[in-house]
Amino acid sequence: MRPDRVAEPDGSAHSCAATGLEPGVEMAEHRTDGHPHGADRLCEAGDRVYSRAVRRGRVSREDAETVPCLVELALLHPDPDDMGWLVPTSPQEVMTRLLREMHEHVASTQSRMGAAVAAFEWYTALGDHARAPVEGVAIRVLDGLPRIRAAMDEATEACTFEVLAVQPGGIRREDELAEGLPRALALRRRGVRMRDLYTHVARHGQGLLNYMELMGDAAEARTLDEVVERLILFDRKVAFIPANTDRTIALELRHPALVDYLVTVFERLWRLAIPLSAPLPDTGIEGITHRERSIAALLAEGHQDAVVAERLGISVRTCRAHIARLAETLGAASRTQLGVRIAQVGLDGPPRSPELQPLTAVNDPGPGSPTVR
Repeated sequence: MRPDRVAEPDGSAHSCAATGLEPGVEMAEHRTDGHPHGADRLCEAGDRVYSRAVRRGRVSREDAETVPCLVELALLHPDPDDMGWLVPTSPQEVMTRLLREMHEHVASTQSRMGAAVAAFEWYTALGDHARAPVEGVAIRVLDGLPRIRAAMDEATEACTFEVLAVQPGGIRREDELAEGLPRALALRRRGVRMRDLYTHVARHGQGLLNYMELMGDAAEARTLDEVVERLILFDRKVAFIPANTDRTIALELRHPALVDYLVTVFERLWRLAIPLSAPLPDTGIEGITHRERSIAALLAEGHQDAVVAERLGISVRTCRAHIARLAETLGAASRTQLGVRIAQVGLDGPPRSPELQPLTAVNDPGPGSPTVR
């Protein structure tokens, strides 16, 4: 037990025999004032007295009065033959006791660690079970086209029976159709049904017609004057919608309430839409096309040309050409007068019944204004 020198709390130096035992073990700790150590780290006075006791076999009580730590740590104990003397506990026995207490301390710590791990594994399992019904995060932000495509590919692979899609804008570009074609064909091979909603303008694109011919009876398309922003639903469990205007950020939605709401929106639009294979209905007003009726209704709501064009999926230039033709047909010389004529002939809302449709654009067209029949 040769000691190393350490500093006492009062600033003086003392030596301790260091064995590496951590504080907290009963035999290894002693907190008597002036002797803050354990049996494995004796102070200088304690080391001197204990060493003398081991060499001589005993020491007098007077010699040990300055080191009560030795008695408290059971390193010295009274001589049964003469109570005025103290005999040492053998170093072998001290070491055995220290090692036993160290082992018990380590075992207790390991037991606590095991209990803590088991408890938190239990809590972790509870959290995983709670998330399972919604298949992960309810709303996930997909930043960038690569992440969006990867998520769409994953949803396509997991899809088993249905895809619902809303495709806004005008005529579908060839590159957009080509980008989605592999996914669509993979779905078709697995027997998945697809329903797509487009604007009426999309009817004029040969690419869409070719696409629908390739898909055969696996896909069905309908059109409306205008639709909501892009929406894709897989198996009524996961939905994708854009999160910015240029569609480089998307939201992946898996919350059942959100997905159910979007399915309802799609189904109601679907019932109002016209099959791609069917012709658009006649406006009931000579010289007014279906698209011009749609433009007239949006103008009556007060929208600017750019907004009307965006909602119908046409260019602003095309929109203004239709507005000019509409004004000419209705005999309107200004935007204000065009609004009046639109209301008079019933183009400011849904089509009226034939018996309620006026025969002329205005009751009193005025000089130089043509009659719309």
